[in-house]
Amino acid sequence: MEKKSTPGILLIHENRKARFDYEIIETFEAGLALTGSEVKSLRDKNVQLKDSYVSFVGNEAFLQNAHIAPYKSSSYNNHEPERLRKLLMNRIELSRIFGALREKGYTCIPLKIYFKKGRAKLEVALVKGRKTHDKRESIKKKEIASQLRDTVRRSR
Repeated sequence: MEKKSTPGILLIHENRKARFDYEIIETFEAGLALTGSEVKSLRDKNVQLKDSYVSFVGNEAFLQNAHIAPYKSSSYNNHEPERLRKLLMNRIELSRIFGALREKGYTCIPLKIYFKKGRAKLEVALVKGRKTHDKRESIKKKEIASQLRDTVRRSR
């Protein structure tokens, strides 16, 4: 089954494990402050968001543990693969996320990274961790949905 893509948006990487491990409360779009070799590496889709998260230093948000592989054709100007990357967001959104992280015990993680109108964007989400029984429940729902699709295909 092919996913529908929005015009002007080029998906680079999606953190699918996050949707399984966490319950998504709210999502935000953030820009990324990147170097030239990081952008070129993103265009080659050499990125991993698996264990990354958003942290705050002062009043600014940073992406931590996101691995953007060094660009092969770059010389001595290459970047550090897991450096802190500043998120470019509206002050209201930043204060909203920061307040939720402090008071409600939520976590902020990246869901996907993509290019929108030529600029690198990151979709971050406020999430709450799922318990083991919730994960089992979501697996059952997926299996039931796939069985239902299979029976509909066979009946045609």
